[in-house]
Amino acid sequence: RSVLSSVFDEVLEVGVLDSADPAHLALMQRPELGITFTKLHCWTLTHYSKCVFMDADTLVLCNVDELFDREEFSAAPDSGWPDCFNSGVFVFQPSLQTYNLLLQFAAEHGSFDGGDQGLLNSFFSNWATADIGKHLPFLYNLSSSSVYTYVPAFNHFGRDAKVVHFLGATKPWNYKYNLQTKRVIQDGTTSGSFHQLSFLTLWWNIYSASVLPLLEKLQRMEDSESEERKHAFNGVEVTLKKVSPYVASSLQVPELPEQTNEVDPTARSHEELTFKAQPVNEVEPGDSNIHLSEPDRPSEQPVFQPAFQETSEM
Repeated sequence: RSVLSSVFDEVLEVGVLDSADPAHLALMQRPELGITFTKLHCWTLTHYSKCVFMDADTLVLCNVDELFDREEFSAAPDSGWPDCFNSGVFVFQPSLQTYNLLLQFAAEHGSFDGGDQGLLNSFFSNWATADIGKHLPFLYNLSSSSVYTYVPAFNHFGRDAKVVHFLGATKPWNYKYNLQTKRVIQDGTTSGSFHQLSFLTLWWNIYSASVLPLLEKLQRMEDSESEERKHAFNGVEVTLKKVSPYVASSLQVPELPEQTNEVDPTARSHEELTFKAQPVNEVEPGDSNIHLSEPDRPSEQPVFQPAFQETSEM
């Protein structure tokens, strides 16, 4: 949360809302989508006059301030069923009245897909026919996984993409990434067009350049704070300082190994020992509209995969 606060003006923690509808979620084989009802809390942000909601698995490619010129409820068509909108990106006006009506509608009617998208499409049921001005261009919610279904259209319009949406159960952070070659590593079970892989690489490049340093800085601060702890015993304050295990006590004589001139030929840097290289097949994105720098690849490189924790923050 502290890292988010260093980037965003306001971070609010909200309670989880679950659809509790395993039957409909099973139809999509996405049981984890039940908690997407949590996004309904966004209508409680009444200190803002208008907002744009974006799912955590979207990637903004350029400035999209023009979305604030749209009215509620504006969204882009869903690639799977265009008469429905995709709820990964939408323009809305915070309102406690709308929030309460949504909760009431959810309790009475539920969601036809078990997630927020089915609920919102039923609640804003006139989206498909009422006002074409509330139809956002597909470029504002471009599904990275559906590009291959219409490559000619992507080749023609793709350069103007505004927001990429990584739909599906496998998210960018589920992949592995080579920090030195700046390439997404394919484990043999993933598939996708070179366009999708280009977007994945772009996501990882941004993460490693802008987000990872913030997480590492936070970790260093936490490690530093944990080195000294103050405790009070019977009114007396005692400071406990963390001592490196490699510093020998003055009362102990360290036992040295019989031979000290041997070097493990497999040992490299600390980073390489932490992130052990594995035989992998690297994806080399083909020609696309996104150009990424790719330095020469050493014989073995450390790979990195973040450990994400489930949070419910807006």
